[in-house]
Amino acid sequence: MSHEPPTPPANLPTEIVNTLNKLSPEQLQGIATYAEALAEHKERETRLEESADQKEAEERPDDLPNDVPAKATITIKEINDNRYYYWQWRDGGEAPRGQASRLPVSTT
Repeated sequence: MSHEPPTPPANLPTEIVNTLNKLSPEQLQGIATYAEALAEHKERETRLEESADQKEAEERPDDLPNDVPAKATITIKEINDNRYYYWQWRDGGEAPRGQASRLPVSTT
């Protein structure tokens, strides 16, 4: 092991590097453990969000109303055992152009 201190990552802010340089080895070990756990937690959250987005895309019904474009986003709500579909879309860069809904669709 070198007698020189390690080089911090280039993207680590200087104030964090300066703070870390003032800490004891025990504090640095605690921070390392925490940072690793935090990184794993954030990675897991990202995977769960991606999985939820995929699930929502899979729930999209194949029978869109005629006036709803394929690029429309959908919100699905369940109220009193009925499933409601709400579509929104844009034309170009404009504000939302339209909405369509199908009320209610039985979940049984």
